[in-house]
Amino acid sequence: MGRKIKVVRIINRFNIGGPTFNATFLTKFLGDEFETVLIGGVPDEGEKDSLHILKEYGVEPLIIPELQRDPNIKSDRAAYKKLKQIIEEVQPDIVHTHASKAGFLGRLAAFSCSVPVVVHTFHGHVFHSYFSKSKTMVFKNIERFLARKSTGIIAISELQKKELTIDHKICKPNKVKVIPLGFDLEKFTQNKDVNRAKTRKKHKLADDEVAIAIIGRLAPVKDHNYFLNVVEKLLSTIDGKVKFFIVGDGSERAEITRRVDEINKSHGEVVIMTSWVLNIAEFNHGMDIICLTSKNEGTPVSVIEAQASGLPVVSTDVGGVRDILNDNEAGFVIKRENIETYVEKLRLLVGNQNLRNKFAVNGTDNVLKAFHYNRLTKDMANYYKELLKK
Repeated sequence: MGRKIKVVRIINRFNIGGPTFNATFLTKFLGDEFETVLIGGVPDEGEKDSLHILKEYGVEPLIIPELQRDPNIKSDRAAYKKLKQIIEEVQPDIVHTHASKAGFLGRLAAFSCSVPVVVHTFHGHVFHSYFSKSKTMVFKNIERFLARKSTGIIAISELQKKELTIDHKICKPNKVKVIPLGFDLEKFTQNKDVNRAKTRKKHKLADDEVAIAIIGRLAPVKDHNYFLNVVEKLLSTIDGKVKFFIVGDGSERAEITRRVDEINKSHGEVVIMTSWVLNIAEFNHGMDIICLTSKNEGTPVSVIEAQASGLPVVSTDVGGVRDILNDNEAGFVIKRENIETYVEKLRLLVGNQNLRNKFAVNGTDNVLKAFHYNRLTKDMANYYKELLKK
């Protein structure tokens, strides 16, 4: 066998979410002809690190504490120097960066070391719902410069490719390859009855109670206020037994807790905040419906995991949601401005177990075929070879 293809993979931070899973599976399962070094930063304050995910698959990353999400001249310069030093030592054929900060510092380091192939994956983007107009324009111009110099750009959905190439004009369409995320989804299909009984007992859920969860960082872009508005409207119009779970942690915790306390004072203990849950498969099996209310998304992992678990989803129509959730077949995808429609569709699912069961089957079939890590690694290996040939 010839020399292995060396890859240096750089990710913003090891927090719970799609990029960590993606980087882990690409490091572990890309194939014997590849040798990968995985580098990452540390989570933001209030975020839980996801190093247990890497440990589960036997992946040992290099941690650069200076590689942080927020701009900071001192730490960014230190992270850049460390990245450059590692790249010079490894002499990779490919540097592949994931998400914005890693994409900025990692690609600059790779360009300065004349790495043959430099690839970047947009897991989401910061071109709306994050910063002011002037700041957003600065980020767009930086991304345009980096994209011009990159060998290839990866979008994780067709909709994201459209956003990058047509809506925000970051680069030309022929430079973008669509490679959806991939996950280890088997655990979401196994031991459902045992897991359901365990989770529902833990949270004191009666058999006739419908459990609804939202899973993700407590951050402005996830818009838990929207979710709590939905909760209040739903509670004012139904008599059935429902419980709501907010899974996650982050910068908005204090404000969300305040609102949850208000709702619970009026309606009894109907909203439960769990912080992060490590065994999300076990938790999902105890739920009946998963919600997403984000302002902006790449490919939301919670929506894929929900469908693999056999749960219908109600989501705002953002990012790549329509690429992973078939509207009216596995759940409902609703324009953000139509909150009354969101409430109405959620009410419909709460009151109709047959519909929930039907959506569950459709969703599971859809994601198991499209979002397994075997498909991801095969697609990526082929793309790497294609770029190296050029």
